[in-house]
Amino acid sequence: MTIHAQTMRQQFAAQAVIEELLRQHADTPPRSTFARFCGNSPLRRDSVSWYRGAKGEIVVGQILATLPSEWTSFHALPIGKKGSDIDHIVIGPGGIFTINTKHHAGKTVWVAGRGLMVSGQKQPYIRNAEYEAGRVTKLLRERMPLLPAAQPVLALVNPKSLTVKVAPEQVKVTTAAGLRRWLVKRPVVLNAGDLAELAAVIDDPATWPAPLFPPTENVLARFNALDAEVLAARTRRRVWSFSGTLALFAAAFGAWLLLPAVLGAVLTGGPQ
Repeated sequence: MTIHAQTMRQQFAAQAVIEELLRQHADTPPRSTFARFCGNSPLRRDSVSWYRGAKGEIVVGQILATLPSEWTSFHALPIGKKGSDIDHIVIGPGGIFTINTKHHAGKTVWVAGRGLMVSGQKQPYIRNAEYEAGRVTKLLRERMPLLPAAQPVLALVNPKSLTVKVAPEQVKVTTAAGLRRWLVKRPVVLNAGDLAELAAVIDDPATWPAPLFPPTENVLARFNALDAEVLAARTRRRVWSFSGTLALFAAAFGAWLLLPAVLGAVLTGGPQ
């Protein structure tokens, strides 16, 4: 199946990231039988971040799909001239929201104003989220000048912890799990008529820059196949790791059973 988005509503969550991942993966040599047996990942090292990013955007897309009917979500909207995209735009009674998804499973995230660190490493996520919202606001106001500004949101997928010492002035930082609840609690700023007109504007491909690359053939099927390979390799590595641990414990237990005999032999000067 080929995805040809005649309207932007047809873009699915993580589409742009998946297409870039597949472009990178296209020239990756197939794994050898031995590599598959050992559980080596089919992904190149420089493709792992794209894969994780795609998985994170898919999670957020699934959450946004559960919003009430008066809310509308759009995904993977092209912006700029270098192939960049807006992960998600959500519109509803509470306003316009640009959502930047970051997949940092098991990592600690610390926020203070415009500063953000992931496991102690500074990241420019707050600045980037502000910039994206500003660009979206400018584009939409060209068609609807009286619109409120888009609010930037940073959605973190499965972090170990999120500590917000000082909330950023513009950007809402939240876990993906808390995103839906936060959105539906926003005060009403747009009525049904505004939302219908705004949805039509966002849905119109003419509102957005032309994509840098043509649509990828069989994008969903190819990603699902690659995802299955990655998960199978991960499972095989865990099996090997578990088997190795069992073998180590078995060896240690066997040595422990033999220890009395060995000590006895040493203390008595060996077998007579």
